[in-house]
Amino acid sequence: MSQTPATSPGGAGVPAPGADTEVGRLRTVMLHRPGPELKRLTPRNNDKLLFDGIPWVGRAQDEHDAFAAALRDHGVEVLYLADLLTTALETEAARDETIATVLADARLGTSLRAATEGYLRGLHPKDLATTLMAGLAHEEMTPVGGLVYRFMDRHDFVVDPLPNLLFTRDSSVWVRNRVVVTSLAMPARMRETSLTGAIYRHHPRFAGTELVHGPDHEPVEGGDVLLLAPGVVAVGVGERTSPAGVERLARTMFDKGLASTVLAVPIAQERATMHLDTVCTMVDVDAVVMYPNIADTLEAHTVTDGDSSLHVSGPEPFLVAAAKAMGIDTLRVIDTGLDPVTAEREQWDDGNNTLAIGPRLAVAYERNVETNARLEEAGVQVVRIAGSELGSGRGGPRCMSCPITRDPLGS
Repeated sequence: MSQTPATSPGGAGVPAPGADTEVGRLRTVMLHRPGPELKRLTPRNNDKLLFDGIPWVGRAQDEHDAFAAALRDHGVEVLYLADLLTTALETEAARDETIATVLADARLGTSLRAATEGYLRGLHPKDLATTLMAGLAHEEMTPVGGLVYRFMDRHDFVVDPLPNLLFTRDSSVWVRNRVVVTSLAMPARMRETSLTGAIYRHHPRFAGTELVHGPDHEPVEGGDVLLLAPGVVAVGVGERTSPAGVERLARTMFDKGLASTVLAVPIAQERATMHLDTVCTMVDVDAVVMYPNIADTLEAHTVTDGDSSLHVSGPEPFLVAAAKAMGIDTLRVIDTGLDPVTAEREQWDDGNNTLAIGPRLAVAYERNVETNARLEEAGVQVVRIAGSELGSGRGGPRCMSCPITRDPLGS
């Protein structure tokens, strides 16, 4: 029998934010519709800004709109990061915080820093939100004194754009009723958490929310965090999330009663496997879709709360450790592709990166034909979306979504 969800301080009838699994019925999600920040990508800067290609922005927007529509068709409330940020920036504290993060850039120097601060403080909240996301180009400012502005190339940015905001999963993760504001490892992405942090601290929808972890701590990115079951969290360790970040996050979750077991999962240092969710995502309470080329070699260290410190055991095979921690006999695996070549291709095209709307109901890119067929053979309904342009930053439906509210399993 379904239960009436709790409401949050954000308003009557608004479900209280929180999630304790990957597959509880999705009620509210935060997305970021591709915008002018993607138009800043060029062959000169796309590598630095972590994109493999330069997307056709109009088509990417169409694909993203279809993604949002598919979620709404299944009863999911869609919140847009840009709208939330604009509202948050109506408060002076949010403006101060986000502008201070920009001004902390050591490249600016004294004169350009002062001019940039004046420029940003003079913007309306909506225009400030756009500039914080899309960046500020050298030629968009009135020339200022000092060496830094004079020595900048005409193509340089005073404020760098944030095209990876598209991947809202990485900068925050809800664990039960707390939100983990993450610490992004790559320089091109570090400022993203100042925006998500401002949303959670200053938007009325999230009044009273406790923020944990934070950008001042060791690196943890949301794509590495999988909520396997209530109290059981797997965290990938690799290019984007450090062992020290997992230690701190585990300690925080144990102290706050958010988890009882954390699985630290080493993953290969490769572009195609940058996060745990690029090789494994959940599609049912006891099933994952997984890149078969690593399924037999992926390991996990089990972390629990010891008497005076963290207790670490293992490693042992990830699938074994996960099943033990979840209290089930076996974690079922649905392979990406049908053969090693197809698996590698569809893994690169985010075939593993599904977003569960509920148990046995997942969003996936339509181009991963073999993986989607395997999912449906296993009883998972697949909501197919286009992703020819959205995938140019190497991310699928899970990467592009931050679940705000999921129903507890069984509700």
